[in-house]
Amino acid sequence: MCSTFSLAAKTYIRESNGIRHRKSMVTAKRAEVITAPKQRSRPVFPELSIQGIPIDDLHVQEIVQRQSQTYSMDREGGRRKPQFCPSFLEEAYERCRNICAEYAKTFYLGTLLMTEERQKAIWAIYVWCRRTDELVDGPNSVYMSSEVLDRWEERLQDIFEGRPYDMLDAALTHTVFSFPLDIKPFRDMIEGMRMDTRKCRYQNFQELYLYCYYVAGTVGLMSVPVMGIAPDSLISAQSTYDAALYLGIGNQLTNILRDVGEDAMRGRVYLPQDELAQFGLGDNDVFSRKVTGQWREFMKEQITRARFYFNLAEEGASQLDKASRWPVWSSLLIYRNILDAIEDNDYDNLTKRAYVRRAKKLLMLPLAYSRSLSTSSLLSQQHKNVRSTKSF
Repeated sequence: MCSTFSLAAKTYIRESNGIRHRKSMVTAKRAEVITAPKQRSRPVFPELSIQGIPIDDLHVQEIVQRQSQTYSMDREGGRRKPQFCPSFLEEAYERCRNICAEYAKTFYLGTLLMTEERQKAIWAIYVWCRRTDELVDGPNSVYMSSEVLDRWEERLQDIFEGRPYDMLDAALTHTVFSFPLDIKPFRDMIEGMRMDTRKCRYQNFQELYLYCYYVAGTVGLMSVPVMGIAPDSLISAQSTYDAALYLGIGNQLTNILRDVGEDAMRGRVYLPQDELAQFGLGDNDVFSRKVTGQWREFMKEQITRARFYFNLAEEGASQLDKASRWPVWSSLLIYRNILDAIEDNDYDNLTKRAYVRRAKKLLMLPLAYSRSLSTSSLLSQQHKNVRSTKSF
């Protein structure tokens, strides 16, 4: 998975007390006397911090600056664009298109409204990200090692220097020489894969946020230079990049909540350990796959956090180039519906997998398209949404 926000973590406490009535039977002159209700407090659950790591600490501003400068440097001859046989390049992009159409069907439909050049570039980026993820989670993940990721990063450097290893790499090579793409988000994604090989527990949300940035927030940073920012954008380029990062964070948090049960079967818990403890929960509760009242309360707060990041992302989605907004809005709305599906399952993401039915996805496309046509009026509304979001 907007304007600059202070991301220092804060925690506030919400108290909620209930009253449970207990009858006391007392015999006095054969009369029944009921004692006054006694107050019995329920566990006090906190509202969780929703803010992660400051943008400055992730060096996103440096990425924005370099991606804003690279294109002008290339035009001045700073890099020599590699030459590919047109038919070879066409086949390379066609393979990327087929992979995107098979594994990201709804997003793929959205890309069809883009210009042909942007379509191809997004497909190439998607395929590289998918191949990177499969190093850890794919069918050959049993052979994963730090050396494999080191070689993959060396191969990435070759792509950016115009030396692709195979046909799919060639598509990305052509893309990075056609758009102002910086290598750092790609390297950061590989670092996210390294995290997956080293740890399967996250002590707090700040640790989890960093993981979400590496594996998903980076995708937004890769995509903005290709999708383009609208000439009449009402916000700064930095704010648009921030929003793209927040969309990735929201998407990844949603993935984590959807896949809790499946991850548990692999011995992984992608939930902040300190927050589980605040709700009286731990790893054993996740592995037992029993949905309790405490689990539901915990999940409500996790869903609130994911929605917070989607709210922040909307601002940037509305300021992309007009022809590029539809797939972004499609992704945003459909992922929000996954959160709705978890709620509809009574917060049982331990034994059930929340998903959005294909028919509902298709129904979301016209709504996403209508959202993609709006700019200033929607931006104004999003400021209202952000202000109305629960503040922690």
